[in-house]
Amino acid sequence: MAAVVSTLWYVDAPDPAAVLRNSTPDRDTAHALLARLYPDRHATVGGRATLAQVAAGMGPDDAEFDDNTVFVGSFPGVTVVCSRDLVHRRPSAVGEDWLHTLASENTYLIVSDAAGGWGSFGAWERGTLRRAFGAGAIEFYEDEGIPFVWERPYWSGQHPMRWPAGSVPHPEALPFHPRRLVEAANAAWLGFRYVGRAGDEPEAGDIDVWSFTLHPPGEPAPTAAPTAQQTTRPWWRRAVGL
Repeated sequence: MAAVVSTLWYVDAPDPAAVLRNSTPDRDTAHALLARLYPDRHATVGGRATLAQVAAGMGPDDAEFDDNTVFVGSFPGVTVVCSRDLVHRRPSAVGEDWLHTLASENTYLIVSDAAGGWGSFGAWERGTLRRAFGAGAIEFYEDEGIPFVWERPYWSGQHPMRWPAGSVPHPEALPFHPRRLVEAANAAWLGFRYVGRAGDEPEAGDIDVWSFTLHPPGEPAPTAAPTAQQTTRPWWRRAVGL
């Protein structure tokens, strides 16, 4: 999975992958959503970036953008918000404002941290939590609700953790890597993966979102976050040293 993913998805469309494959994000609708999510701050629009670029620059030590930068993709029946405010090890910690600002049939949290080796996901139906999972390789942060059918191969040991040669697995280790389960959640709910695209799935590098910089009312608008069109080298290439 990509370096750092911290996204909240509002989904009403029956086929989110088809929407993401064929639609362009609406800037004005995204701007209006941020006014509701952050009523005490102004949002200055920047340019467009892709989900792959956002994930490559979302890490806590990244200088590509700071905590005041938020990305939003608003599509027909599908909306995604990418923000460091969403990096929750326990999905149940997501605030009520995030869950009820859009009255969506389904809301999904997807969080994955490559450097930390942990991941989490949450699923809400009409604002009610149905499933919450968060874990590192040997530690559970949260495991609430009945697992979905697509989780079964992971819990049954069909996707075992890979340990370095000669090392002894920790006795309390999960039977799978938590970030792989998070990637499976992304594929099951949204129809695409950040790594290992299958079939005609859309690619994270083809899904555009708008960048916004948040600032207090009355303060000058800061310089907007760079976008793919404004950088000589894409974020994801710089993030991996290419």
